[in-house]
Amino acid sequence: MTAFLLSVHVLAAILTVGPVAVAASMFPPAWRAAAQDPANARKAAAAAVLHRVTRVYATIGAVVPVFGLATGASLGVLGDAWLIASMVLTAGAAAVLIALVLPAQRRALADLGAAAEEDGAAPPSGRLAMHAGVFNLLWAIVVVLMIYRPGSTTGV
Repeated sequence: MTAFLLSVHVLAAILTVGPVAVAASMFPPAWRAAAQDPANARKAAAAAVLHRVTRVYATIGAVVPVFGLATGASLGVLGDAWLIASMVLTAGAAAVLIALVLPAQRRALADLGAAAEEDGAAPPSGRLAMHAGVFNLLWAIVVVLMIYRPGSTTGV
């Protein structure tokens, strides 16, 4: 049963977190291109599709920690420091995505038709890119912890 849970956990992570990471990273330049050329409907549509991919796959991605917890319980490692750290980082990544990335993408899409920002203020794409980068960095650390498992007795 453990092998099945681990397989579903890894597949879910690859098939859901991967697209979220890529779409969240691609959104800022797509939005910037659409904002610079508001008459081009294709550019606006590209940004909208990237937001939708981020939102939908983030929702489906909720199965990743569910199967991760089930796998950890099956292996008896729920109290291990590397797994606790991974769970905290996963929660942090989810918080960044839910509280920062998705709302900012939604606002950026709503503002696409609005006039250019005043006083040369930085476009939201810079902050969006930073939030996406933080999200991706947190997940990269989780992946390293899942593979390396500091202090584990598996010999890896």
